[in-house]
Amino acid sequence: MRAIEYSVTGGPDVLTLVDRPVPEPGPGEVRVRIHRSGVNPTDWKSRTGAEAGTPVQPAQVPNQDGSGVVDAVGQGVESALHGLRVWIWEAAHLRPSGGTAQEYAVVPARHVVLLPDVASYDLGAGLGVPFLTAHRCLTVNEDGPQRLGPGTLQGRTVLVAGGAGAVGNAAIQLARWSDARVITTVSSPEKANLANRAGADNVIDYKQQDVAAEVRAVVPNGVNTVVEVSPNQNVALDAQVLARHGTVAVYANNGGDSVELPVRALMAPNARWQFVLVYNAPDDWRARAIDDVSAAVADGAARIGEEVGLPVHHYSLEQTADAHAAVEGGAVGKVIVDVAG
Repeated sequence: MRAIEYSVTGGPDVLTLVDRPVPEPGPGEVRVRIHRSGVNPTDWKSRTGAEAGTPVQPAQVPNQDGSGVVDAVGQGVESALHGLRVWIWEAAHLRPSGGTAQEYAVVPARHVVLLPDVASYDLGAGLGVPFLTAHRCLTVNEDGPQRLGPGTLQGRTVLVAGGAGAVGNAAIQLARWSDARVITTVSSPEKANLANRAGADNVIDYKQQDVAAEVRAVVPNGVNTVVEVSPNQNVALDAQVLARHGTVAVYANNGGDSVELPVRALMAPNARWQFVLVYNAPDDWRARAIDDVSAAVADGAARIGEEVGLPVHHYSLEQTADAHAAVEGGAVGKVIVDVAG
């Protein structure tokens, strides 16, 4: 089978197309015929590593997210899974041969989730990292909710920093599905158009407008949750717009890897800063998140494509290096590798 791998850390050029034997699932595992492989920032950051040129042994197949069809099951796995459409989460995490940038991937059975017929393989490949991260960000407030769905965020306001990104788009969609008011920030009119299509109630161009003033004009008492992609750049703003008992959920470090918090400004509202990384988040949260994201897909509330503000950029398996370079270069939208054509 065709597969992409890298045996040394570095730029996209370390990704190599190779021929590997078709793997067999072991106990508790399934083999998935991959149709689509999603590319996320975490994928190129893992490939880059702490220092370029570091050997990777055994060689790593990249990409955490994907979708396809279960075509074999291992011992102890329900045979009824065979032939079902699925989406995959954390395929490559701690599994060198598990990534979705290959024609067949073997993963633990619990890492596949049924993909309904109404959902495309493109959507399936875009659910894992972005939607699970967004779910975590929206459910870490001290007073909950722990679940998302219609009515769960009724009466609350969410500020999504960077609403044109993949996680930002997912956060807007999930928050609107849960009946929150959604405000988002963007850096251009083009990105504002995408955030509007995602369903944001208010879109603020932070390069042209006073974000704090605009937010307070909409919600004088402040926002309950900030889904934050650039904590270093937005720390002062977040302190200005948080409501009492509000939470800043930080899922990325765009713009800098350190942040200096204004203690008094955050102490007064009893604010919370919560850092989010899905790979080691609590297992009980993950089970809830997978159920909720699946429900959103079934409801038609989790979507992908230009019409919902997330353009899709397709690459062939042979072009996986280009796909990684596109994400690393800040491509707006969702980058997907078409493994099965």
